[in-house]
Amino acid sequence: MPIETREDLEQAAPVWVDLTDPTEDERAWVKAIYGVILPGEDEVKDIEASARYYEAENGDLHLRTDFLLEEDDGPSRVVTVAFILAKKMLFSVHTDDLPVFRLVRMRARSRPGSIADYMDVLLDLYATDAEYSADALEGIYQKLEEVSGRVLQEEFTDQDAADALSAIAHEEDLNGRIRRNMMDTRRAVSFLMRGRLLNSEQFEEARQILRDIESLDGHTSFLFDKINFLMDATVGFININQNKIIKIFSVASVAFLPPTLIASIYGMNFKGWFPELEWSMGYPFALGLMVFSAIAPFLYFRHRGWLK
Repeated sequence: MPIETREDLEQAAPVWVDLTDPTEDERAWVKAIYGVILPGEDEVKDIEASARYYEAENGDLHLRTDFLLEEDDGPSRVVTVAFILAKKMLFSVHTDDLPVFRLVRMRARSRPGSIADYMDVLLDLYATDAEYSADALEGIYQKLEEVSGRVLQEEFTDQDAADALSAIAHEEDLNGRIRRNMMDTRRAVSFLMRGRLLNSEQFEEARQILRDIESLDGHTSFLFDKINFLMDATVGFININQNKIIKIFSVASVAFLPPTLIASIYGMNFKGWFPELEWSMGYPFALGLMVFSAIAPFLYFRHRGWLK
């Protein structure tokens, strides 16, 4: 239930206390009522292995786990959550309201009494995180399919290529974050299993979470392969379009070389044997010769199929 005052917290008998960007007053309430000191924001972001999983002198167990956060108005990011297991309760501290936490809270409200143990809450968070990551991977696949349809269309312009590269880069970044997030969740679940902190049912649930993560690892590898293929295909189409432009310039330079040569010959500024200079049709003849010498290479290139 939502806690608005210290009195609300004192009257509650929770197994899970979730704090989203807690104020100093809220931190003081937790310390005064439960004797638990919540970590600061800098402590939460500490990623050293020794700081992510440790037991305090008073016996409280501290864990740091990353959770994925997708935002509609910006790129995805990873939010580190601090868990404290103390006095048969789970305390969680994070700066953002995460979708995984909202989903677990919604399930708990819709099924009163379904969560009676703090370790069940933690495992439920990890299992829901795997589900959320799986949904995100499905979204990546759908968007890559859309990009694939655009890349393989008959007309693929440079602007289409730029849009495709941007979309591919975004999905690659999200796929990488999901893989990193799953790796961190695997480490946390493995730590709980090695520490013999779970009963037999919880241990089996933890094993199922690890199996789910293993399947997600294979899917992220598949998506990375698809991303690399689309990236190579897009870059290949860009090179083809650039080669077409270079080919046009090459053909134009070759085609205009004979007219330039003819104009240079008739533009020589010295006396010589130029019968065309005394001919009334000399000027039209020179112009016609230059036009013919320009058209002839184009016809030849087209006949050979070099202009396609």
